[in-house]
Amino acid sequence: MDSKELWSRTRDELVAAVTALGYPAELGHEIAKHIGSPKGMERMISYLRQVRPNKVEMVVDEMISIRSEIDAWRDKKASQEANAAYNEMLYYGFGEDDE
Repeated sequence: MDSKELWSRTRDELVAAVTALGYPAELGHEIAKHIGSPKGMERMISYLRQVRPNKVEMVVDEMISIRSEIDAWRDKKASQEANAAYNEMLYYGFGEDDE
């Protein structure tokens, strides 16, 4: 299964979970767009099925929380990569010969 197919399938499952709680399908589509990743959408689906929130504010708060965690993880990974590149540069130098 390619990534587009996985994203579409997970989005459809998220929309189904949202509509099962009585919210409009458009909310599910917006949540999918905002979260952006199948793994994040799966976390949202799990939340919806387990908690069964009765207020749309709770749904949106969880969506924001999941997106914030995704962004923090990406920032951490980017920082680790930059730090590794910097440390390599310090260890091996700039690639210029001093001779």
